[in-house]
Amino acid sequence: MTFKRALNLNIMKKLIRLFLILQTVIWSRPDYGFAAGEKPSLLPMPQHIEWHKGYFSLYACKAILVKDTALQKEALRLQMILKEKGLAVDITDKEIPGRPVIELWIGEVTARQLSEEAYRLHVKPEKIMLTANAPHGIFNGIQTLAQLAGENKKIEACTITDWPAFSWRGYMVDVGRNFQSIELLKQQIDIMAKYKLNIFHFHPTEDIAWRLEIPGYPQLTAPENMLRDKGSYYSVQEFKDLIEYCKERYITLVPEIDMPGHSAAFTRAMGTDMQSSKGAAIVKDILEVFCKTYDVPYVHIGGDEVEITNKDFLPEMTALLHHLGKKTIGWEPGGNLEHRTIRQLWMTEGAKDTTLTYIDSRHLYLNHMDPLESVVTIFNRQIGDRNKEDKDVMGGIICLWNDRKVNSEADLLRMNPVYPAMLAFAERSWRGGGNAGWTAIIGTPGTEEVKEFAEFENRLLNHKKRYFSSLPFPYAKQTDIVWNLYGPYQNNGDLTAGFKPETEGFNYRKEVSLQAVGGTIVLRHWWAPAVKGYIPHPKENTTWYARTTIWSDKDKTVNAWIGFNNISRSPNTDSPQPGTWDNRQSKIWVNGKIIEPPAWKHAGQKGDSEIPLIDEGYEYRPPAEIKLQKGFNAILVKLPVGSFKGPDWHNPVKWMFTFLPLQE
Repeated sequence: MTFKRALNLNIMKKLIRLFLILQTVIWSRPDYGFAAGEKPSLLPMPQHIEWHKGYFSLYACKAILVKDTALQKEALRLQMILKEKGLAVDITDKEIPGRPVIELWIGEVTARQLSEEAYRLHVKPEKIMLTANAPHGIFNGIQTLAQLAGENKKIEACTITDWPAFSWRGYMVDVGRNFQSIELLKQQIDIMAKYKLNIFHFHPTEDIAWRLEIPGYPQLTAPENMLRDKGSYYSVQEFKDLIEYCKERYITLVPEIDMPGHSAAFTRAMGTDMQSSKGAAIVKDILEVFCKTYDVPYVHIGGDEVEITNKDFLPEMTALLHHLGKKTIGWEPGGNLEHRTIRQLWMTEGAKDTTLTYIDSRHLYLNHMDPLESVVTIFNRQIGDRNKEDKDVMGGIICLWNDRKVNSEADLLRMNPVYPAMLAFAERSWRGGGNAGWTAIIGTPGTEEVKEFAEFENRLLNHKKRYFSSLPFPYAKQTDIVWNLYGPYQNNGDLTAGFKPETEGFNYRKEVSLQAVGGTIVLRHWWAPAVKGYIPHPKENTTWYARTTIWSDKDKTVNAWIGFNNISRSPNTDSPQPGTWDNRQSKIWVNGKIIEPPAWKHAGQKGDSEIPLIDEGYEYRPPAEIKLQKGFNAILVKLPVGSFKGPDWHNPVKWMFTFLPLQE
């Protein structure tokens, strides 16, 4: 061997040795696809979790061990999740000594309640053992396991014992007013499943249209009897498939056949009112056909917002459904429901009758919520005024009532905070707890309330980044913006009047009245005092100011969410007048320069349910552009208000503003 060849060979050996050393360092370092020192963002957070040293390498795992045939479906589900991560893993019923493996077992898992959904996940370097009392628990554990896996396919060693606080963790869609495609429905169901929501409340019958096929009654779904999305409905096979799609994900589909209210489409189709003798007979036949056709355990009968002219109608319908083996649910307040019927609360202060069973949907209508507010209020609240399920309260359902017509089904997720709110509700309904009462505020700086919300917000935004990059997710970090509030100043009904905070020489440090945290600041909610805003005792005909500073490392233009109203997607709210942010004469300055409102496309439009919203909300219009200078930048917001009584019930006064620079 020549000296030159020997030298080259020696260099090659050193390079190989260096490569092996580097490979060992890379594989042994604590990098799990998360920032250094940061634990995986789990959502909902498990009831109990302990972190240990070491990690399990999914790269090295080649098998899922499952000996119980009842778990074969879950093994296939886990195999598919790993395949989506680029990992090929076999399913086996044989032990594999000395090789990393994921084991699925039915065994005893101690849980304080709802043991069927409980699971224990034990991650060690040599194996992962997922144990549950039933397949549903294995399914829940798999969702957590999928979140634990970072981008580098390493799972930090830990022990998790988990169970839900409430058995009803639901989400409702109104497809009667605005049709949604099967594809869009399945997208939402998939996300429900990933976050352990398990009730899909489906509302296909309305005044606008009846959208569910009932064999023998084609006139119900005939285009001429629909007012929107004419001809769009769900066939027998489509709805059966949707029911099965939910079942495969341990989600119960709860259909609502609204009666006797919200039934104008029925009247148009059948030529008679539901509460008439003829109408009642038809409804009974429809229910019998429905129960023979569709395999669902519950039927929601509505029962609200209607004058009961036939006192026997609802009792007869619920009795029939119970005879047909179905459990019934109805809205509360509502009609004269049978005692066995579960009440879904949409109003009232709380569940008063302890002999009844309740589901909570009070102040859980997403269409009434500002996006930033939605996460705050849902995270902070209790479900049914309880820390966990009891004999009176089963859980809750968040609801998407987009009464107003939309231009496209995509607007339903773009104009409503569906996914941010869904994740906040998943956290609260699984974990339980929360605070008594309803609030639209994060809190004041430095408090435990703010710290707790900020911790959740970080997890929420990590999920937004990892899982929702291609989906509507109208939420951005807001816990790092702190406002000083100044007021109240008596404006005597003159909303244009200016006060000291607008003048030079005003001492912004000494004259602070309140402090607030958040991108959306609600001074007074339209449902005050039921929903808490930042001002403890708000007064009519007053003006408040809000001021904050934001730092910029250079002169630049940034995008920001700016808004002064939350136009509900239900009431026929008017659009802002030309040249105004709102009808309260609100204003905003950046470094003393006024920020002009958008050139509204529907400026001055009188509220109309058949005219879709288009740019009225900051979350679905192009963000405002603001110029920042290097250093600190002062943001001043003027917030006048006149009467708290709106011009009509369609236009309640929600005294608020939103200002939030968006991260680049």
